[in-house]
Amino acid sequence: MKKEIKNSIVFILLLLASFYTSLGQTVVKGIIRDAVTQEPLQSVSVYFKGGAGVASDAEGRYSLTSGNLKLSTVQYSYVGYKTVTKTIFPGREQVIDIHLEVADVKNDVVVTTSKRSKYTNKNNPAVELIRKVIDNKEKNRITAYDHVSYQQYEKMELLLIKTPEKLMNNKLLKNWKFIFENNDSTKIEGRAMLPVYLDETFSHYYYRKNPEKKKTYILADKKVNFGEYLDVEGISGYLDRLYEDIDVYENNISLLANQFLSPIADMAPTFYRFYIADTTVVDGNKLVRLNFSPRNLNDLLFKGTLFVTLDGNYSVQKLVMSISKHANLNFVRELHVNQNFEKGPDGRYHVVMSNTIVEFALTQNAKTGIVGERTVSLTDYTINKPAPDSVYEGAALVQSESKKPVTDSFWLAHRSPQLSEAESKVYTNIDSLTQLKSFRTFMDVATLLLAGYKSLGPYEIGPFNAFYSFNPVEGLRLRVGGRTTPKFNQNIYLENYVAYGFKDQKWKYFGAASYSFNRSSIYSYPLNYLKVSYQYDTKIPGQELQFVVEDNFLLSFKRGRNDRWLYNNIFKTEYVREFGKDFSYSLGFKNWKQTPAGVISYVKPDGGGLINVPNLTTTELSAEIKWSPRQQFYQGKRFRKPIINKYPIFKLRYIKGIQGLANGEYNYDNINLSIQKRFYLSQLGFADVVLESGNIFGKIPYPLMTIHRANQTYSYQLGSYNLMNFMEFVSDRFAAINIDQHFNGFFFNKVPLLKKLRLREVVSAKLLYGGVRDENNPAYNSSTFKFPIDKETGLPTTYTLNKEPYVEVSAGVTNIFKVLRVDFVKRLTYLDHPDISKWGIRTRIKVDF
Repeated sequence: MKKEIKNSIVFILLLLASFYTSLGQTVVKGIIRDAVTQEPLQSVSVYFKGGAGVASDAEGRYSLTSGNLKLSTVQYSYVGYKTVTKTIFPGREQVIDIHLEVADVKNDVVVTTSKRSKYTNKNNPAVELIRKVIDNKEKNRITAYDHVSYQQYEKMELLLIKTPEKLMNNKLLKNWKFIFENNDSTKIEGRAMLPVYLDETFSHYYYRKNPEKKKTYILADKKVNFGEYLDVEGISGYLDRLYEDIDVYENNISLLANQFLSPIADMAPTFYRFYIADTTVVDGNKLVRLNFSPRNLNDLLFKGTLFVTLDGNYSVQKLVMSISKHANLNFVRELHVNQNFEKGPDGRYHVVMSNTIVEFALTQNAKTGIVGERTVSLTDYTINKPAPDSVYEGAALVQSESKKPVTDSFWLAHRSPQLSEAESKVYTNIDSLTQLKSFRTFMDVATLLLAGYKSLGPYEIGPFNAFYSFNPVEGLRLRVGGRTTPKFNQNIYLENYVAYGFKDQKWKYFGAASYSFNRSSIYSYPLNYLKVSYQYDTKIPGQELQFVVEDNFLLSFKRGRNDRWLYNNIFKTEYVREFGKDFSYSLGFKNWKQTPAGVISYVKPDGGGLINVPNLTTTELSAEIKWSPRQQFYQGKRFRKPIINKYPIFKLRYIKGIQGLANGEYNYDNINLSIQKRFYLSQLGFADVVLESGNIFGKIPYPLMTIHRANQTYSYQLGSYNLMNFMEFVSDRFAAINIDQHFNGFFFNKVPLLKKLRLREVVSAKLLYGGVRDENNPAYNSSTFKFPIDKETGLPTTYTLNKEPYVEVSAGVTNIFKVLRVDFVKRLTYLDHPDISKWGIRTRIKVDF
């Protein structure tokens, strides 16, 4: 309700309370804060006992109203905090400010600290204690043991908050009523939420210290099934990246694809404030309750409480923490982590329960949102009892191959905790939902809007963003195409398109047929398919865009001269095979006839003059291997998108050009190696680093060399050189490094005027070394193709990198409106080339946390 309306209602209530007390309403309002940090708490559940409730806003404020004069008690409930109950006066307006304390186990309080003075690390007993915890981290971790095994139950759940009434009452969704009525009020007291996704896993984990090996056997798993409309495996993989295992003994804790500094990290005293709240005794063990909070509320840090043992091990016995509402994190309204630890026979503590709850919303004050909860329960710990060596053989993760469905009795015996009544209905409710025609229609429209494809049963048309584009060679270009779905055939997949350019008045076309050897989509894990394709179409030399259709309408807008094009006739055969998620290889055959277009012409000396070469044909055999340890990706029904983590990706490709085979005109050998890795730098954010090198052996003309990836669009492209012109540089050998450093607001968070905007800093540098051997350089070999020149000025438009490296740098701001990145890009070398941009402003859209 808007503020003006609230004020009007309060005014009216005051009048009624003055003259008609018996007919008055009860109004309770105030501010809710953390008892230790004094920081306002958002999304606290406030409700009349036996009546309705509300949630506190971003400033901790709440206002609760009821016309029921029998209600005399208000409760305040928040995950990780003690529930508070207050007695009120019915029929009146009253202000009650609340200070919530962190929830504790039942204990006897021994010592309570007095009022805090000005904070300092020096001579601070809380800091001295946390340093002892840090010094003893290694011996308190699981990896301190020679052998460990345990059983693990994991539950991942998504719930909708406050489903809009307009949606619930929509006539088109009247058959969905059974879904909307399945509310769960057990997660957060006083707040009813709608469970829509559930994923359960039961596994057995083994650890061996020497030689180090970790092994997980998944014995059973159960997920909701949305049928063909949503890929639950893809959703599960993405949630696994967002909700990673939390180890408080690590320096950095990965959550929501970000790294938060642990409260017991080596550098924790530099970034956190610590306070001793009191000492307690639990089951005869003396503990210290240690509160902590960020020094800078905008940094990716936690606030909460640690319970630390005073037995000489300085172990963590309990952990309750959340994030500041000011943290530079997108679409996250609340984040809570609770962990319980249990004392083992050797006196050390190990985690037995871990619960992570995140509340997602478009804005802090949005009425609706999504809650994601991951609960992990660990039981049957076995310490220092070696398992047979055979247990550790093979891949680190093994899925049960049993085709028999796991019985309900199995889950009842191994769930901890058991499902609530609302949770237990999710599986059958979603099954029923997918059978409704209204749901199928809804998902059909959603697929069209989000993925750009319109399903027609066994065939789907798209992508719609490629239907219209334009370029200088073709002018207006129209395209239509599509692909088959698993409804057509489980093994055979077809795709095609036709396009027409109104300027060149030529038809272009593409057709491909793939055969999947594992009776599943050619896009799904593990890849194992053979694909044959033929294409006749235009292309800009050297431009390679991943995960983007190259004739996307938005990419039709380019800077500078965009008149270097090719007509390509390409026949390809490719076999792709994955072995686990770490290793894959591909084998290929390619016959490529390229015909210059636009201002490009292939010219070479002949006798005393020059002749135009109408086209160039090559025939290639190729092999590529890829090693990507612990690879993660979002697996869609008909696509796969990698999820970047901290592990490197190695690619090695070899191409053999064969003269005389299928009209191939040249012999050559092309070797290319690329390595990419994300380096997490704790509070300094992360750096994406890409190393790439290549060498082509053989006597070849410039069209067969490496034409370095240029970008003349106004978008910032990570894998291209954003101020390089198309076909500006070629090499037969090269080495490159790209660095993209994100500081995640580390500096902006300390500037008062900027930290409220939650902006983030980014800098990048791209360095490219290359060259052309004399035998391939037309300046030294008069028999090879001449580099292109501008017909108007007579100046060259294609160059080598023999003189110096190409360098461009950029500095930018990300997280503008939560989705926009803007970079100022500066080119540092080869500034004397014609028609170049020495600097530019580039943008990029990305939704990220």
